[in-house]
Amino acid sequence: MSNLKKLGISLRVVKNEKYDEKRDMLSHDWPILLEKLDFLPIYIPNTLDNIENFLDESNINCILLSGGDNIGEYPERDNSEKQIIDYAIKNEIPIFGVCRGMQILNDYFHGKIEKTNSLNHVRKNHDVKIVNEFLKKYLKNERINVNSFHQNIIKNNDLSDELKPFAIFEDDQTVEGFVHEKLPIMGVMWHPERNSSKKNQDILKQFLSNEEFRKNII
Repeated sequence: MSNLKKLGISLRVVKNEKYDEKRDMLSHDWPILLEKLDFLPIYIPNTLDNIENFLDESNINCILLSGGDNIGEYPERDNSEKQIIDYAIKNEIPIFGVCRGMQILNDYFHGKIEKTNSLNHVRKNHDVKIVNEFLKKYLKNERINVNSFHQNIIKNNDLSDELKPFAIFEDDQTVEGFVHEKLPIMGVMWHPERNSSKKNQDILKQFLSNEEFRKNII
């Protein structure tokens, strides 16, 4: 019997001008990383009439909301991801949001997102401070180095009241990582799939596959 956990992953939308069509897409970096971490990726289309039925039939164990696209840019993706979140909450399935995935989670729980003109978050690595006591002990460090590919930020006062920060970028006090105060939901602004450290990848693996880890960090 396979020990792989079935991971449902959302997809970005890309317009192909040559063929005048929209396509659901995912970076090749993701399946490479997910296979390495013992997950079986299940790609979730953005155009399904019945996402709940698709997820039921796929026997999903966990959910990853991927990066790419701004909220509001493609309503079909916004809608499908909100349905995915609804389903995961209803069925107590853990969710991990990456970059845009973190932003849609904050939006879902009535938080806000702001665009910055600062270049501190664009194609740069930087340290974030870990403010969650359990994670500090687990990582044996109160800071980790992460990559950064975003211009949308979440300030502490724009974070949903239901979410708690666990990682902060000290230069501008923006939230780089959060967990839900009760539900098995985590979001990060960095990209674990893009040449990130083993520690960053391990946070993803442990949160989605280790119930004890989730309980301790929440």
